[in-house]
Amino acid sequence: MKSLKLSAVILLLLFTSTFSFADHQPKKKQTIKVALLLDTSNSMDGLINQAKAQLWEIVNELSYAKYGIQKPNLEIALYEYGNSNLPSREGFIRQVLQFSNDLDEISEKLFSLTTNGGNEFCGQVIQTSLNELDWGTNKNDLKLLFIAGNEPFTQGKINYKEAVANAKEKEVVVNTIFCGNYSNGISGMWKDGADLGGGDYLTINQDEKIVHIITPYDNDIIILNKKLNGTYIYFGKKGYSNYNKQKVQDSNAMQMQEAVAVKRAVSKSSRLYNNAKWDLVDADKNGKLDYKKIEKKNLPPALQNKSENEIKAYVQLKAKEREEIQEKIQELNSKRRKYIAKKQKESIKKDDLNNVMIKAIKRQAKLKNYSW
Repeated sequence: MKSLKLSAVILLLLFTSTFSFADHQPKKKQTIKVALLLDTSNSMDGLINQAKAQLWEIVNELSYAKYGIQKPNLEIALYEYGNSNLPSREGFIRQVLQFSNDLDEISEKLFSLTTNGGNEFCGQVIQTSLNELDWGTNKNDLKLLFIAGNEPFTQGKINYKEAVANAKEKEVVVNTIFCGNYSNGISGMWKDGADLGGGDYLTINQDEKIVHIITPYDNDIIILNKKLNGTYIYFGKKGYSNYNKQKVQDSNAMQMQEAVAVKRAVSKSSRLYNNAKWDLVDADKNGKLDYKKIEKKNLPPALQNKSENEIKAYVQLKAKEREEIQEKIQELNSKRRKYIAKKQKESIKKDDLNNVMIKAIKRQAKLKNYSW
């Protein structure tokens, strides 16, 4: 009898400990993964310009996404295809960027794209992105592929139906963006590709000039962005080059239009803009910074002769400054969004890259229990 009781106790302990262990396992944070496959043949300058101009608005919208009480991460990958400068043996396809959450790097890669005539193989670029990108295995991730172009979807040695079927197996939603007339995209099988891939068939006029709504808050946000840059403290072998990259991408956005620079500044004040790999403030905030391992020769000159405690104090000071500046930008952006929403009611919203992508992302996100 004692033996039976002892066995029962052991089983109960094992059962309880097993469930307790499972209950306390850290849940993997959800990620919104967006792969952009852009046609960079001769006629696609307008598409590339729209992508450059609208990146920050898309990032800003995704920063408001929620999955339950959690806020998902964002990763963006980039491919170009249809450019005759690319190797023919690769199908005129190039991976520009593996999935990345480095927003400055994403911007840099977009601005590096140039166009040149070539053959556009949609099925092959979809299949290549499925093979090369790390789509992950988290069932709750939102995995979206957007392919944009203006030639028939049927070109190339890989049948688009086969590639789209493979995407579905990986739970990747395929969205197609035809740059041209709606009916031409249907006859070119772009709609069929989206229908088979569980995504949206979208059309844009890639050559139409983007009209940004200017608000009374833009200038103040631009000023705050300059102050925000002053809170970054580079470290590591690539710290200084990444610090400069931040400024270059600010300049790229401003050259597009001041409104684009405003949208980028808003992105830089969001949770999605994190530079822990080169900035002491973000690295310290992530709790992964070992001050003893910092090579002082890679710090800004003013910190190279400082003690560990002095560097820590300086990081805390800049962290507080940054938090205050980001809060002010977000407060102004809240007013800016209300102003824009009011103006948009007074005009017809055009189908540019930003609008069609956000509409599709939100619809597909809701099907997987994401919300805004």
